[in-house]
Amino acid sequence: MLYKNPYNHYFDYVVQRDLDKCIRCKACVTQCSYGANYYDEDRDLIYSLDHNCVGCMRCSTFCPTDCISIVRNPDAFRLNANWKDHNIKDLYKQAGTGGIIITGMGNDKPFTNYWEHMVIDACQVTNPSIDPLREPMELKTFLGRKPDKLEMNKNGDITTKLAPQLVLDTPIMFSAMSYGSINYNVCESVARASKQLGIFWNTGEGGLPKALYEYGKNTIVQCASGRFGVSPEYLNAGAAIEIKIGQGAKPGIGGHLPGEKVLEGISETRMIPIGTDAISPAPHHDIYSIEDLKQLIYALKEATRYEKPVSVKIAAVHNVAAIASGIARAGADIIAIDGFRGGTGAAPKAIRDNVGIPTEVAIAAVDERLRQEGIRNEVSLVAAGGFRNSSDIVKAIALGADAVYIATSALMAVGCTLCQQCHRGRCAWGITTNDPELSKRVNPEIGAERLVNLITAWSNEIKEMLGLMGINSIESLKGNRDRLRGVGLSEVELQALGIKQAGM
Repeated sequence: MLYKNPYNHYFDYVVQRDLDKCIRCKACVTQCSYGANYYDEDRDLIYSLDHNCVGCMRCSTFCPTDCISIVRNPDAFRLNANWKDHNIKDLYKQAGTGGIIITGMGNDKPFTNYWEHMVIDACQVTNPSIDPLREPMELKTFLGRKPDKLEMNKNGDITTKLAPQLVLDTPIMFSAMSYGSINYNVCESVARASKQLGIFWNTGEGGLPKALYEYGKNTIVQCASGRFGVSPEYLNAGAAIEIKIGQGAKPGIGGHLPGEKVLEGISETRMIPIGTDAISPAPHHDIYSIEDLKQLIYALKEATRYEKPVSVKIAAVHNVAAIASGIARAGADIIAIDGFRGGTGAAPKAIRDNVGIPTEVAIAAVDERLRQEGIRNEVSLVAAGGFRNSSDIVKAIALGADAVYIATSALMAVGCTLCQQCHRGRCAWGITTNDPELSKRVNPEIGAERLVNLITAWSNEIKEMLGLMGINSIESLKGNRDRLRGVGLSEVELQALGIKQAGM
């Protein structure tokens, strides 16, 4: 009797192939990086190992005769309201391996998505809307500390000394994705797009490859707990510095880039030996209080001659408003708040799906707290974590954000299909892999072009939404929660978001 591992039967996807349409071109075999398809020369047939399929859609996309369909495995466990299929599969996997289940991307559980329970106000008769095709609309955004007031001399010149600012042509930036978690071609795509768009991209905690220093004016360099790639040259290469305290997909824990991903270029940039694991501790070992954070903020400002704004990135957690207040008083110029739908290259599934809070609630709470304390002007807020479209961005700014970070949607623009296998380093679309052959699947010129197209389209939609509200400047929308209404939310949820029920 042939032995079959019964647990291989509990796979998620089935590769269906129409043999009448299949021409045995073997495109599906060469395109799949997970070994889900193979060619039998003796029978001149292509077969599939369904338990290897991750649902990335690479084979079906590149099949020239469209003979392949990827469908969910129709085999299902007995229905049980408590034990869902994914609970059972995870349990079996851990019983067989004794390991922690790792996954990629952000929280995909069906928690309430507040973006979909908020609607935007529009002007009608008494307050006419603005046509963005015929009248100027201002999306320019300034990130950094603002003074309490501006003083001018007799000639009308501003005499108040202004803190350094990041100037964005549109209130969207590319969030932290480290070199190593994504490959060089993707980093270059994002850097090129940022330069063309007049916005910024974030290096993540993996340092900045020397070849990308030319994009420094559009780069935010990150200083994380592992201090990978951090040097005076690196800090001065960017337009701003971000201290990473937490991440929405895994609040309270550190990062881990497996050694097999640490190839020569990544080794040089991160300043670690080839093939060694890059482990970022959960805490910064020199930060155990707001006072400690203040020391690091001013050390970085000293290292860059007070010429660059310093941001602090935190995960959205239950007491995020109090934490943000302390960070603002510690001297940060920008606070980035990452919600639990924010993506990641690798995180324990148990943590990704059960820790943190949504971006929507966090931004509203922080904006309100800083306004109550009279320090809202002293820091800019950047919202991150699961932005899918332009309307999400408009709602985030109305809740109190100055700008937003996007990462998952940026990777999707380059080709990602959200198969959540980033941690395996075998990305079939050539994004979250450092394999030399797979990485070639991303062309930096095409990647940058698609990213520019995406942000351009979103920016035009934002102008349309501003116009229908009778607003001609993004600054007038910031924290203007009266332009939002809730639908299908409880009184407590409306209060947390600081918005009114629709119809009121």
